[in-house]
Amino acid sequence: MNSRYLPLVITAFVLALLLGAGGFFFTNFISFRVIINLFGDNAFVGVTAVGMTFVIISGGIDLSVASVIAFTTIFIAQTVNNGMHPLVSMALVLILGLLFGAIQGWFISYFNLPPFLVTLAGMFFARGVGFIINDISVAIKHPFYSETIRGLAIPVAQVGRAVVRIPFTAQCLIFFILGGTLLAAYSRFGRNVYAIGSNETSARLMGVPVDQIKIWVYALSGFCATAAGCVVTFYMQSGNSSSFVGLEMDAIAAAVIGGTLLTGGVGWVAGTLMGVLILGSIQSLITFQGSLNNWWAKIFIGTLLFLFISVQQLLNRRLKGR
Repeated sequence: MNSRYLPLVITAFVLALLLGAGGFFFTNFISFRVIINLFGDNAFVGVTAVGMTFVIISGGIDLSVASVIAFTTIFIAQTVNNGMHPLVSMALVLILGLLFGAIQGWFISYFNLPPFLVTLAGMFFARGVGFIINDISVAIKHPFYSETIRGLAIPVAQVGRAVVRIPFTAQCLIFFILGGTLLAAYSRFGRNVYAIGSNETSARLMGVPVDQIKIWVYALSGFCATAAGCVVTFYMQSGNSSSFVGLEMDAIAAAVIGGTLLTGGVGWVAGTLMGVLILGSIQSLITFQGSLNNWWAKIFIGTLLFLFISVQQLLNRRLKGR
């Protein structure tokens, strides 16, 4: 087996192990409802992690995504309650997210600044703007959310008298995963991102427009973060500028657990999906167990990260030894 695929294989094994353990210990764990809930409840993390995957593959990091999500929710809540149609509000905030990410990418590429510092500044900036819009939670009152979004759920199974449906949030996650996979695997942009992450100097010598690609990578991350914010409003039906503190770490964890190397150059969007499902499965197992505190999820996730980072380090040594 190509050693590059080892992290992805381990991710698939861990996911299968978690689902198998859940099915063994809890009767109803392996069911349509639970699996669909894993997709729907973790959709905003997954959509964010798609953009983060491209950033990490390019050799960078984006710490601003959680603040961008919070800004998105309060922007939509405030503008919709002031009379703007939700679709118009979402279109505007998606453009803002794209531009915000592009500006961060511009600072990183043209001033040769560390992505950590630039996106850290972006994290504070986006959160601050959100608080300027409104510093309290705002409920969204519009029939588009209470009626239209619910009507977009797709029925897939009949369990007793209840109909199991794929919620629109899960559909959004699937759409972004498929789109991200195609973009990474079959586009010139995707190939250039991998080339930059593998060796930026070599990529420049091969004629790759490194600076432009970096701008687009962070623009994509900003777009995904605002899209995740839109997804959040679909099931929370509210906006809150103080929400989702630390979610950027969940997105990074999902990408790393999914096989994306922190050193850049290696990663898969499909692996990121498995990483998101692993995070969701851990939380679901704790919920089914009933007696454990939710903070145990952080402990298990931290342990997994240690293991996957160790595997990545061993993999890097093996690749450099060739």
